[in-house]
Amino acid sequence: MNDPHKPPHILFLFSDTGGGHRSAAEAVIEAIQIEYGERVSTQMLDIFKEVLPRPLNMLPQWYPYMVRLPQAWGLGYRASNGPHRARLLTESSWPYVRRTMRRAIKRHPSSLIVSVHALANAPFLRALGRSRPPFITLVTDLVTTHALWYHPGVDLCLVPTEEARQRALRYHMRPEQVRVVGLPVANRFCQPRLDVAALRQRLGWPTDLPVAVLVGGGEGMGPLEETAQAIAGSGLHLALVIICGRNQGLKERLEAQAWPIPTHIYGFVREMPDFMRAADVLVTKAGPGTITEALNAGLPMILYSRLPGQEDGNVTYVVSQGAGVWAPSPTEIVIALRHWVQSPTARRQAAQTCLHLARPQAAREIAHILAEQVGVKP
Repeated sequence: MNDPHKPPHILFLFSDTGGGHRSAAEAVIEAIQIEYGERVSTQMLDIFKEVLPRPLNMLPQWYPYMVRLPQAWGLGYRASNGPHRARLLTESSWPYVRRTMRRAIKRHPSSLIVSVHALANAPFLRALGRSRPPFITLVTDLVTTHALWYHPGVDLCLVPTEEARQRALRYHMRPEQVRVVGLPVANRFCQPRLDVAALRQRLGWPTDLPVAVLVGGGEGMGPLEETAQAIAGSGLHLALVIICGRNQGLKERLEAQAWPIPTHIYGFVREMPDFMRAADVLVTKAGPGTITEALNAGLPMILYSRLPGQEDGNVTYVVSQGAGVWAPSPTEIVIALRHWVQSPTARRQAAQTCLHLARPQAAREIAHILAEQVGVKP
C-alpha cells in the first residue's frame, strides 16, 4: 500500500535490448522532473537483468549478437507476431518466470506501472493480479509494432503514430485504450534550430558546405567504412561527419586515412542534438529513436539498413512521408546525397516535412498523462 505522505511513485519497466526502451523511459522521467519536480517519484527496472531468472537475464548481452543475423531475427519476429502466437509465447514462459515476477512486484511497490518493453506487458499483468495499480504501455516502435505490445488488460496504450494505433485496433484493443502521443526523446533534442553557422563554428565544421552526418548507432555497426569512402570519393562538394560510437577500431582506421573532403571523425558522442541541428543530411539505420530525433531537428534522412520486422515500417513511413529516402548500398547513398546536394530546394522541403511530422512535446504530453493517472495536477 502506498504511503499517503510520500509522492506517488511510477515504475518504468525497460530493458537494453534495442528499440530505444531506455532512452524513451529516461525522456519521460526527465519531462516528469521538469513539469512536476519532487511531487512525483520515478524508478526504472530492467526486466531482464533485475527480474528474470537465468538464462533470460543474459538477453541484453546477447542482443547485439542476435541482431547481426537480421534474416533470422526477421523470421523470429514474423513467426511470433499475432495475438494468438504472442499469447502462446507468454503463456509457455509463465511457469518459468512467475516466481521472479511476483518477487519483483513485492520489492517495487508503485502507484503506476509504465511498460516500455513489449515483453513486459503480459507477464507483469498476470503477476500483478486483480488488485493492481494502473498499468500503461508506452510503445517505442514506430509502425510495424509487434502484437506483444498490445495487451487488452492495460489501462492505456500510448503509441507514436497513427499507423501504430491502427495496428493496435487490428490486434483487438478498444479505441479508448489507445492514444497517439509520439515517441518521447530527451529535451535536448527538442530545442529549436537557431544559428546554424555559429553552431558549426563551435564544432569546427565548414560553414560554406552542406554537411552529411553518418552514424551506425552507439556500437558503430553497419557498413560505415565503405559508405564513408564512397561518399568521400564521389566528387561531391560537402563535408562529412562520421560517428563511430564505441567502435574504437573503426575510429582508428578512419583516422589513419587521408580524406579528399573535409571529414570529422568521432567516437561515442553526447553532442548528437547539436550535430543534428548543425547538419543538412543524416545517413543512418532505421532505428525509431534516431528517426524521431532527426524529425525534431528538421534533418532529412538517408536510411541504409533496417532490422527486419520491427523496422520495416520505419522505412516506409519516412519515405512515404517525404522525410527521407531508402538507400541500402553505398552507391545508392551517394546517388541520394548527390540529389540533395545539387537540389537545395528539395533538401529544404524534406527538412520542412521532418518538422511537420515531429512531436517535440511528446515526452511532456506523456508526463501529463502519467501525472493525471496518479492524481497530480499541473
